[in-house]
Amino acid sequence: MASKRTPPQAWFRNPTEQAAIRNVTLQEQKKSAPPKVYIASPFKGDTVTNVANALKYCRFAVESGYFPIAPHAYLPLFMDDDNPAERELALSFGIRLLHGCKAIWVFGNYISEGMKQEIRTAEKLGIKIKHFNEFMEELNYVN
Repeated sequence: MASKRTPPQAWFRNPTEQAAIRNVTLQEQKKSAPPKVYIASPFKGDTVTNVANALKYCRFAVESGYFPIAPHAYLPLFMDDDNPAERELALSFGIRLLHGCKAIWVFGNYISEGMKQEIRTAEKLGIKIKHFNEFMEELNYVN
C-alpha cells in the first residue's frame, strides 16, 4: 500500500508570493507602528532609582502613543558601566539606536555626559528634541 505524501514543493510558498506577503506585512506594520522615541535620562549615581525613572518615562511614552527606546534601562543588566570599554560600547549602542527615532525626549534637570552625547547626536541628525522635568511635564526650550 503506497502512502500519500505531500510533495516537497508544496511545503514551501512560491518565493514571489512569499516576498509579496512579507512586503504587505511590513507595510502594515509601518502604518500601525507607533513612532520611535529615544528616552534620555541619567543612569549613573543612584542607578536603581534612575532605571526605575527610565522605565517610568518609557511608560509615559507608550501612553503618549510612542515606542520608547531606552538602552540605559536594559544594557546595564549585562554590561558593566564601571568598565570604561564596556561603558563606551554601551554608549555606542545607544547612539546607534537613536538613529531612526522620530525624537529624543530628555528627562530631568540634570544632563549627564552620556545624555549630552545623545543630544549632540540628535542635533546632528536633525532629530526633534523635547525636554521634560522629572514629573514628565514638557519644558519649553527653544532648540
